[in-house]
Amino acid sequence: MIENPFESGHVKNYLLFYASIVVIMVLFFIASTLFNDIETHEKKVFNTIPKEKKIDESSQKVEKEPKEKKFKLLDNPY
Repeated sequence: MIENPFESGHVKNYLLFYASIVVIMVLFFIASTLFNDIETHEKKVFNTIPKEKKIDESSQKVEKEPKEKKFKLLDNPY
């Protein structure tokens, strides 16, 4: 015959197990934030002013080629 889980104590065991998991997670979170010293870093400033394009002979030769290509390569490698 099937036992009633509320009378046999199974629900209480599951709730205690769940509570213990939550307590362990909270303790790990507190331990990781307590012993983790965060160093301050300088704020990085990026140069947003575009550079002037240098025109050289190789770029002029590329522009003089016929435009029959199906795709165009990027001007600058990344």
